[in-house]
Amino acid sequence: MSKQVIVDQSFWELFPEGAIYVMELTGIDNHKTEGDIERFEQLLNQAVEKAEQFFTEETFSHNEVIAVWREAFKQFKTKKGARSSIEALLKRASKGHSFRSINPLVDIYNSVSIEYGIPCGGETVDAIDGDMHLGTAQGGEAFRPLGEDEDSPALEGEMIYYDESGAICRCLNWREAERTMLTPETTHAILVIETVQHDQRERAEEALQTLRERCEDYFGVPAQTYQLTKDQPSAQLDT
Repeated sequence: MSKQVIVDQSFWELFPEGAIYVMELTGIDNHKTEGDIERFEQLLNQAVEKAEQFFTEETFSHNEVIAVWREAFKQFKTKKGARSSIEALLKRASKGHSFRSINPLVDIYNSVSIEYGIPCGGETVDAIDGDMHLGTAQGGEAFRPLGEDEDSPALEGEMIYYDESGAICRCLNWREAERTMLTPETTHAILVIETVQHDQRERAEEALQTLRERCEDYFGVPAQTYQLTKDQPSAQLDT
């Protein structure tokens, strides 16, 4: 059965200048070898060095790449303390923390996210139930956070990725569901880059190109990319 990625009207009502960039990879082997660990940790640490360009203000939250997402999160219902995924990554980077390898897909998109100061995430397509949407939650959508034992349903008015079985990612790319996360067994994946303002697009497009190059180089398969806007809010996946 074919699947789509669809950005609902509720997202565009809040962020009409936004764009969601999607990259699809099919037929990959996401297992890592012993030699990959050093390779990816080096890639992540190089990204941390490049991220220093984003820390121009003494107060962390005043830096533009953080402030824009703090403002965006005020536009919809959030769980207390929820922050954009890029804030969490850059917070660690700003303190000089190193990053450990998880698996090739996650390592690659984290390196791009840190290097370009923009949120990235990814899902296993085969684990998505029907189409994947980005839009406002009705409230109560089932959600088992990564690494947790209990369900943590979405809040009414929260901006989430969701499918027919429940929430996939809460508060945009803040918190990932265990059900659809990228694992070493993932063979068909989608990676997502988020923007909410038009002036983020150039950086996002550069990030998407780097993401594509790194994935194609490592996995040896061609990637498909899509740009979703209010005028073109959906993409058909290769299923």
